[in-house]
Amino acid sequence: METVYVVKGMTCGHCVGSVTQEISALPGVEGVDVVLETGKVTVKSEAALTEDAVREAVDEAGYELVGVSE
Repeated sequence: METVYVVKGMTCGHCVGSVTQEISALPGVEGVDVVLETGKVTVKSEAALTEDAVREAVDEAGYELVGVSE
């Protein structure tokens, strides 16, 4: 399953690394791809993740989850 989220506040490679690390630690996550310029974070997972779980991981990294991208 693949879901694209929008994250606000990332400005550099370190930001990308922090978000990737926190989301990757969630159970069932198989891959995370962050596009710094757009703030889009594509998460590949075995099953659907709850938005709350992803929001918590993004908050832990120090950024804001805006929501799911259309």
